[in-house]
Amino acid sequence: MKCQNCNNTTFYKLQNEYIKCKKCAKKYSLKKIQKEQEIRNTFIQNLTALESSKSLKVNYRTIKDRYDEYRYKIALFLEEEYNKSIKDNSEYEEYYYFNQRQKNKKKKSLYKAINIMGFYSNEKVYTLLMPKLIQKTLDENDSFEKYLKWHKLHSKQSHQTKLYEFWISLEENLKKYKGVKEEHFFYYLKEAEFRFNYTKEEQSEILEKI
Repeated sequence: MKCQNCNNTTFYKLQNEYIKCKKCAKKYSLKKIQKEQEIRNTFIQNLTALESSKSLKVNYRTIKDRYDEYRYKIALFLEEEYNKSIKDNSEYEEYYYFNQRQKNKKKKSLYKAINIMGFYSNEKVYTLLMPKLIQKTLDENDSFEKYLKWHKLHSKQSHQTKLYEFWISLEENLKKYKGVKEEHFFYYLKEAEFRFNYTKEEQSEILEKI
């Protein structure tokens, strides 16, 4: 580990299950470090905060706060990675996400869906949240059906792309949550992107660094 104060990596071991940084003398609890690692591991294993809380016997709010912190830092990390990458968007596609209540309706409205733009570049998927559609741009009555017909004609091989795999992965990942508030959706989207682009070993290394 690195000292949060000075980034030093050498420590003294104390008798009371604490360690002390050799450079700045900041102390750390070994039990707390171990618990943090266990929480991080449950996140990497894709357990929900509730599942992690039950497994580790730790207060749910503690786990939820830590998970939210991971998602926030992951979003910043992915944005930085995209900005410094060489742009070679070999695939790009717009995707409309509907929550379960909207999916259960016989008629769906694209105007209420979450609009996502996906890019596949340098063997990684990148996503952007787009503004919602303005209602006057499509016929109100059958806009969704018209869109599906158009999309089917223009995406004959879409089921063979990495972006298609990602949309499936995103839907599966969001199923385990009993609803995600729209104002928080961005962070769950970035979590799905993170899981899709990196192995669990890579995820562990990245989370430890950030």
